[in-house]
Amino acid sequence: MGFPVSLRVDDIDGTDDIDVVSEAGDAVFTWLREVDERFSPFKAGSEVSRYGRGELPAARLSPDLVEILGLCERYRVATGGAFDARLPGRGFDPCAIVKGWSVQRAAERLAAAGAGRFCLNAGGDVVVGGGPWRVGIRHPEIADKVCTVLELTDGAVATSARYERGDHILDGRTGLPATGLLSVSVVAPTLTEADAVATAAFAMGTEGVEWAAGLAGCEVYAVDAGRGVVRTAGFPSAGVGAA
Repeated sequence: MGFPVSLRVDDIDGTDDIDVVSEAGDAVFTWLREVDERFSPFKAGSEVSRYGRGELPAARLSPDLVEILGLCERYRVATGGAFDARLPGRGFDPCAIVKGWSVQRAAERLAAAGAGRFCLNAGGDVVVGGGPWRVGIRHPEIADKVCTVLELTDGAVATSARYERGDHILDGRTGLPATGLLSVSVVAPTLTEADAVATAAFAMGTEGVEWAAGLAGCEVYAVDAGRGVVRTAGFPSAGVGAA
């Protein structure tokens, strides 16, 4: 999937038996590998690639892909086209939705298996259960520093930024790289929402911060291109101030 994934599980149904915990962890990575095979636009035989080439009619789409398509359309409409999985010249690419969705599904599988306390980190986007957990938000310009730390009990946080992959997020309204923000982090009940909203807000630029902050259940921490910090009143800071 193009990013590192780490998992910490402290107990399954009240046990710390290593075999039980390992089995639950193995199921998470098996699922994520399955998602990579089915939904990667970089693999010619994946369902997403076949759909993008027009080889799969609507009646033959998996329920999962139907759900992904619905989420893509939801955020395209909500952002006035700033977030768009169908950018000209790039083909259908739902990765911005699939990442958070798949990791949230993995977390739900952990919870269903009896995980009482866990932290699943996928390339810096995090979903936790049974906290409190402290999660650092990387400084957008200094790799070995954090700009803030938040505290989560059950929920997720996702960050969209330019520091790992450069100007890879495009504003679908213009087709140009989104450069109004250095980073935006969104806290939400699920990583499906947190990741999609963070990406969509970044694509919108500075107006995206207010848009994300207005969504029910979302809290936002953003650093704009002028290095100004915007933080919603309910952002669950652990007491570490902005850089």
